[in-house]
Amino acid sequence: MELKKISKINSYLTFKIGDEEFGANVNNVLNILELQEITKVPKAPYYMKGIINLRGKVLSVIDTRIKFEMSPTEFTDDTCIVVVDLVKEDEVIHIGALVDSVVAVREIDENQINPSPSIGNNYKSEFITGLAKVDDSFIMILDLIKLFTGEELNELKNSQKHDK
Repeated sequence: MELKKISKINSYLTFKIGDEEFGANVNNVLNILELQEITKVPKAPYYMKGIINLRGKVLSVIDTRIKFEMSPTEFTDDTCIVVVDLVKEDEVIHIGALVDSVVAVREIDENQINPSPSIGNNYKSEFITGLAKVDDSFIMILDLIKLFTGEELNELKNSQKHDK
C-alpha cells in the first residue's frame, strides 16, 4: 500500500513592503493596528521608530523598510502596524512592524513554497525561508526571528520593560 504524502496548508498574513509582497505565518501575528502616534525613544536602534501603548503595555515599533535596507516608511492611509510574537529560547517578545499595506490572509500549501534562491554571500537573506508562487506573483515567506541578532532582540526587549 502506497502512502501519499499529505501536504500541509498554512495561513500567512501577506503584506507589502515597497513593491514586494511578504508573508508571515499567522501563528506569529497577534494583531493588525491602524497607524497611531509613535513615541520616539532616545538612543533607540536605527530601525526602531519608537514605542506605542498596546493595552497598557509598551510595544516597540520597528520600521521594516529600514530593517530591509530600504528608504524609511512614508506614512499613507494604508500604512499599518503588524503586531507579531518573536519567540527565542522560550521567551516571547512582542514587536510592532510597520508595513506599507496588508494584502490578505492566504492559505498556502507547503508544496507552493520553494526554497529561497541563493543570491551570494554579500546578501543576507536567511530571514526569507522560501518563495511562494501564488497566482502570477511571488510571496517571500519570512522567519521573523531571523530578522534580528541576539543583541537587537535584547535591545527591543529592554525598550519595553516598563508599562506605560
